[in-house]
Amino acid sequence: MSDEKKQELAEGTAPAAAQAPAQPAQPEKAPFGLRAVIGEKLGMTRVFTQSGESRAVTVVKAGPCPILKVKSAESRDGYAAVLLGYGQRRAKSVSKPESGQFKAAGAVPLKFLREIRIADTKPFKVGQIVDLAGRFSPGDYVDIQGTSKGKGFAGVMKRHGFHGMPASHGASDKERSPGSLASRRSLGKVLKGQRMAGHYGAETVTTQKVEVVSIDEQNNLLYLNGPVPGPAGGFVTVRETVKNLKHRRAAAKAAVKRDKMGNIIVEKKPTKKKV
Repeated sequence: MSDEKKQELAEGTAPAAAQAPAQPAQPEKAPFGLRAVIGEKLGMTRVFTQSGESRAVTVVKAGPCPILKVKSAESRDGYAAVLLGYGQRRAKSVSKPESGQFKAAGAVPLKFLREIRIADTKPFKVGQIVDLAGRFSPGDYVDIQGTSKGKGFAGVMKRHGFHGMPASHGASDKERSPGSLASRRSLGKVLKGQRMAGHYGAETVTTQKVEVVSIDEQNNLLYLNGPVPGPAGGFVTVRETVKNLKHRRAAAKAAVKRDKMGNIIVEKKPTKKKV
């Protein structure tokens, strides 16, 4: 062993080639003012809250979502928004325009893209990551947008909730019929917008004010107590609700005490003994 190597070992230093490789820098997180994320519906289960209450929940795997593009009102887009992506896919299934968009953002090909309108785009830039950490908390209300399940061709009773025709007086084949379609004799045609049989489902649906029961930030899981549109494996957009009430209020305890039968319990005040 040479004298230089002995000196390096004695001083506790190692050659440059033997040193551990530098860890890649963590991507910058987007500001917490953007309370929206893209996710995937996994299914339903049941969880217990800290108070011991059993809640039925829908599990959504949300994020991390990279920002692919930032649009501002001053640019040719004319409005302020950020473009989020979620879910990787094969490069050969991506078109050339989409491939150029991902290459410009320095991201891998993503399966689902969604624009989120924001008021100010100055704090945001391409490459930032949107995840669940610090963005939502248990008790928050969110709006969820997704594509509902497609159910094919359906009649008016299933599609629009018609009651059907009376099943009496020989009407053996009219129980599920829609009834009269055109009511104006002068036009002699069915007006546009008439509720009739047709394709049912596979539409963009938004469910509002769904409660966040719990959050698993390590595994990027949201547990939601409410209906989530679409089948298991479908993509959804989760954002802060547009309703006035943004967070669940704690139920006020009743001041009146009642027994098991519902009768009001009257507390007797202690009486002072006469001396």
